Order: sequence, then structure tokens, then C-alpha cells
Amino acid sequence: MAHHPIQHYDYLIIGSGAAGLLAAKRLADHGKVAIINKGDFSESNTYQAQGGIAGVSDDADSIESHIADTVAAGAGLCHEDVVREIISSGSRMIKELLELGTPFDSNEKGLHLTREGGHSQRRVAHAKDETGKVIGETLLSHVQQHKNITCLKRHTAIDLITSRRLGRHDGNNRCLGAYLLNPDGSIITISASHTILATGGSGKVYMYTSNPHAATGDGIAMAWRAGCAVMNLEFMQFHPTCLYHASAPTMLLTEALRGEGAHLIDHQGHRFVFDYDSRGELAPRDVVARAIDHHMKKYGRDCMFLDARPLGEEIITGHFPNIHKRLSKLGFDMLSQPIPIVPAAHYICGGVQTDSSGKTSVDNLYVIGESACTGLHGANRLASNSLLECLVMAEFCSNALIRQENQTQSMNLQTWDDSGIVPESERIQIKQNWDEIRATMSNYVGIVRSNERLRRARRRLDVIREEIATYYWKYPISRDLIELRNLSVVADLTIRSAQLRRESRGLHYSTDYPEKSDTAQDTILIPDQL
Repeated sequence: MAHHPIQHYDYLIIGSGAAGLLAAKRLADHGKVAIINKGDFSESNTYQAQGGIAGVSDDADSIESHIADTVAAGAGLCHEDVVREIISSGSRMIKELLELGTPFDSNEKGLHLTREGGHSQRRVAHAKDETGKVIGETLLSHVQQHKNITCLKRHTAIDLITSRRLGRHDGNNRCLGAYLLNPDGSIITISASHTILATGGSGKVYMYTSNPHAATGDGIAMAWRAGCAVMNLEFMQFHPTCLYHASAPTMLLTEALRGEGAHLIDHQGHRFVFDYDSRGELAPRDVVARAIDHHMKKYGRDCMFLDARPLGEEIITGHFPNIHKRLSKLGFDMLSQPIPIVPAAHYICGGVQTDSSGKTSVDNLYVIGESACTGLHGANRLASNSLLECLVMAEFCSNALIRQENQTQSMNLQTWDDSGIVPESERIQIKQNWDEIRATMSNYVGIVRSNERLRRARRRLDVIREEIATYYWKYPISRDLIELRNLSVVADLTIRSAQLRRESRGLHYSTDYPEKSDTAQDTILIPDQL
């Protein structure tokens, strides 16, 4: 295999959603930046985000109210200092996006604000039903114009390079860069003074997910292997309303539909969520997702239904034109019929343990956005706080790095060692393990869990991870294999975290421990302790 000369950058950013793009834009005036995406730059969770970005932009609203709603959704686990820090930056971040040219919806009073489940006020700025896409495109247009930024698409990060990996144990463990898989199959070594992981979530660990194919938990798995602690990985938020359809399993039906007045009904037309919670469709996502899951199991049904007809044609075609159009192509008419839905893995509230600027326990390594866990979301994320967190963390991270003087790289990096690799005879094992991980996680580590289900899941995962490790070191590297390896790490860490939480709180519900504990504690896993 051909080896490329080692490339050096001041800032290496892996991931190109809102967090990675804003960090690249901010840092480009202070050094050479490389930003990496394993697909095209439109392949990110940001581009899938329909609802909007939460921030106090109305005189009737207040930062205290937004904080209170966030803490209430977080079920006692939010770190209130972090909540205050990030929520207080909301209106400033929305203003900056407007100044950059983001086309948010407006009306005669200014921004058009919508309301989503768990919010006590209308405070979600949006662009129709494709907010993430327009934010991503706005930021990308600025990034692509900057001479100091190198955009590398279709490059897959294999692993981080650390001082410990190179056998240097003098001083703290430091991140020195990363190995990347080139589109032609060769491997590039990148040396970086600072590395930022902004790789998004890990929804693909489940069978049904609103996330794009790329969301395989790469940043969490790489940071874990580099020596970072992870926190609260048992809290996977299931979006209550993902289209139930054989050929379109990942289509999300935004929470804003329910915020505007759409109903959830069962096969008999009954608004069943009120049977579980007095807030009905506007209850927090974990409550709504569990209600749907329970009702489906109770009646032996494959799906429930989202009925948008109460909104009327003007709101459906005016506020949700893209959802209306996509559903029409699949043969569903929102104006005249309820849409079949199932809950789907949507957002991971846990991640790599960081502060609000993304700083980790490994020197020169930062993790921002969905891959990070700052304590903002606690045990359940409030709707539309995720784009806010991505952008505020990118700002805080950039400011922290700009304040530091760039450190020159003093350590000689080794290029990738592929000695002893033999050609593959078949790839069926990759597909088999991929399918088995996702089925195991969906059936045993889903919306409702038990000790027995978690034990079964862990036993199966142990065997699969052993098989993957053998395959990984024997055969040539590919994107499929890298993603499979990362997926197996995140699945294992999720199960371990769930086994440690002996209560039901927020997104984690156990039939063995149905009550919430009196004390709220984060679940923290540290690599050296396992």
C-alpha cells in the first residue's frame, strides 16, 4: 500500500456538521485547518435536523424559563452551571447565524418562533422544516471560501494518534493527530497541534433511526480508545415519530408538527398519549416514545399514527412543505390521512466526558456537539437544544484554542503499519455482525430495558467484538470495517452504562428498577478501569 508524506495542520477537525463547520470558520484566521467528512459534506446529523434551534428571542420569554425547561426535561441530571452557560448564549448564536445569512423564517414581529415538546414558550427559530440543512449550507459556504481551510470529503478517520499509542509515557497522554483512510484505499497520517472530534451521534447502533448512515459513533469510539472517559451513554433519545415504511425507515416527522397541534392516535383513532401523561402530545420525548412503545405492545401493533389533519392545509403546506412533499412521493397525504409512525433512535445525550468547551482528559483533544457529554442534557434532551449546543460548544472550543499558543509538533509520528495484512476472501461477516449488533441493541437495549435483556445483549456483543478484532487486524481497512468496529464499541459501552444505572430516569427505563433514585449520579466509564 502506498504511504503518503505526513501532513501537518494546526487544527484537525473530524466531522462537518454544525459544530465542525463553525469551529473551522472560527479557527481559520489563526492557523491551517483540515476538516474531514467520511462522505459528502451534506452527510451529517445537522442536515437532518428539521425542528430548529432553541434560544430566547422574544420579550415574553426569559433565559430563566429556558433553563427551567431544560432542567425539567433532564430529570435531575443536568449540570446547571453548564445549562446556564449554554442557554445564555442562545440569542447571540441565533443573531450570528442571521448575520452569516441563515434564512430563518420570519413574520411582521421578526423571527417566526415555534414551540416544541417540553418548552413552556415559543422559542425555536427555524427555516420551514429543514433548519439544520440551511444552517449547514450557510456555514459550509463560508468554510469553502476560506484559503486556510482544507476540506477532505470521503476520508474516513481510522483512529487517533496519541503519545501513549507511540509508547511515550512521559507526561500526560497527548493527541498528536489521526490516521485517515483515503478514497483510493491508501492511508494518510495527519499530524495536528489540536484535534477536534465533531462526529455526531451513534443512531445506527439501532435498527430504526432518524440519523444518516454515517452516524456510527466514530468520535466516541476513537476517543475511548485514546483514553477518554465517557458519560451517560445509557441515555439514547428515541424520537417518537419516525415514518413506519419499508423503503423509508429513516424519515423523521418533526416534533414541531405536534407543537403546532398534530395528534397521536392509535388504530381506533384514540388520542392514547393522554392515557399515559396529562400533557398528551406535548409531553417530553421520553414519555411520548414510551407511550407509543407500550401502546404498540399492548395491542400487538407494528405502528401508531400521527394525524396532522387538525393543522389544516395552510399550516401543513406553509410550515412543513418538505415533509408533505416527501410523504406524497411515498403515497401518503398528510392533508387527508394519519401517517404510520414508530419511535426511532434519534439523539445520544451521553458521549465523551468534556467541559463546555469540549476539553477532554487527553491533552490537545477536544470533542464537541453530539459526541460530547457536557451535562447540558442530563437524562433527556429538551427539543432543539442540540443545534444550540453544537454551535455554542464550537464557539467556546475555538475561543479556548485561540487563547492558547499553537504548540509545534515535536514528536515523530509513525505512518500506518499494514504489515501482515492478507486479502479478504469474503465480506459477509461484516454484514452479519452489523445486522446482529443493531438487532441486539433494538431488542434488548431499546426504550424499555431489564437486567436479563442487558445480560443477553452483553454476552452477544462480547462474541461479536472478538470476531471484529480478529478481522480488523488481519484484513485490509475499509470504511465498512471501521464503522463496524466503532459501532461495536459504542454498543458495548451503552450496555455497560445501562447495567450500572439501577433506577429509571429520563431516557433509561428498567422494568427491574422502575423508580427514580433519590440521588442523581452520572454514569462515568474510564478506559483504564475496564
